[in-house]
Amino acid sequence: DTIANKLHLQKVSDFVLSPGAQPTKVAVYVPGSKGAPSFVRLYQYPNFGGPQSALANKSFFKADKVTMLWNKKATAVLVVASTEVDKSGASYYGEQTLHYLAASGESAVVQLPKNGPIYDVAWSPNSVEFCAVYGFMPAKATVFNLKCDPVFDFGTGPRNAAYYSPHGHILVLAGFGNLRGQMEVWDVKNYKLISKPVASDSTYFAWCPDGEHIVTATCAPRLRVGNGYKIWHYTGSVLHSHEVPADQEMWQVFWQPFLDGVFPERAVRYQAVPSELPRAEPSPAQAYRPPALRNRPATSSKLHEDEPPQNMKPQLGGSDKPVSKIALKNQRKHEAKKAAKQEAKADAHQGPAQVRTPQNILQNTMPAMTTGDPEVDKKIKNLKKKLKAIEQLKEQAAAGKQLEKNQVEKIQKEAALLKELEDLELGV
Repeated sequence: DTIANKLHLQKVSDFVLSPGAQPTKVAVYVPGSKGAPSFVRLYQYPNFGGPQSALANKSFFKADKVTMLWNKKATAVLVVASTEVDKSGASYYGEQTLHYLAASGESAVVQLPKNGPIYDVAWSPNSVEFCAVYGFMPAKATVFNLKCDPVFDFGTGPRNAAYYSPHGHILVLAGFGNLRGQMEVWDVKNYKLISKPVASDSTYFAWCPDGEHIVTATCAPRLRVGNGYKIWHYTGSVLHSHEVPADQEMWQVFWQPFLDGVFPERAVRYQAVPSELPRAEPSPAQAYRPPALRNRPATSSKLHEDEPPQNMKPQLGGSDKPVSKIALKNQRKHEAKKAAKQEAKADAHQGPAQVRTPQNILQNTMPAMTTGDPEVDKKIKNLKKKLKAIEQLKEQAAAGKQLEKNQVEKIQKEAALLKELEDLELGV
């Protein structure tokens, strides 16, 4: 009959209770107004005595609505903040940002390497990492740790959803809705691809509590034709398929729930399990070709280059740690300075008659010498410009960018350009 406890916050528009055992925590969202930012605060029941009793606080602009996701252990919340309109005009779907908020008080903005919408964010059941699917299509998917550092980058692909298995040892990246239902099943302990099944026209996906099986379904009212469901093993085999008669509709499919710990985690299998149903291999969709080109040999032209998966986890030796473009640039500058110092020392020992090598020509920081011939000066300037462009391409390749054919050919011409530059400069 009476209120037991009350959290008094003006204009609070959303809240999410933490999962799991008590003491219960609550994440609350208050939208910004009149130039003030929006904010999310975490409280632990029953300590509701104003802002000073909050466990953590994160304020941000650009938020018309938020989605708050607690991890399983209730130690942190992910906040997807969305605006209805993207003022830059880059996206029809508005703009999204991802924020991290820990019950210990830490907070951060999760830096996503590709621009575009955030389609899905999923916590691993282990509560120490999460997967985000984001960026203009083809979308990127990346696993981050609690420091919001990338752990593994799955590259790009046709996907808009991520689903961890109940034990957290397998992750499915999928493209449903307006995509063709392609799935990628990953072993997240070793970051190896297990299978790539396709579940066309699916409107629903769920892991079985045993962590071995998956159900995909086509349900009304999202789709009123072709309703039915399929039971899969994560290795890609369809074990059971049920189609609803054309005059009927199916509204919901749901696994029988079980308590955690009923099903033990099993070792990951890579070989497809046997099935009595034929393996459904989808026929690849043929791209439309105008009548004038139909009898000619097909030329492969892609609208975009797919990025391959890339391990972001720092190795013990440190050799495979991903290097950002800025870090790579600084590293090159440092190496160039070091080489210039060594060259100066060598020149001091060996005298002025020593001939410079092509690499030293590039690294020479002295003002450009003129030959007195404007045509030769112009050629030298153009050659240096081309070599600088090649250096930039090399940096991009080292940072993991896929180079196009003409860019690779440019890099192959470097030796010839260096020789030409040397000849011109030695003629001074």
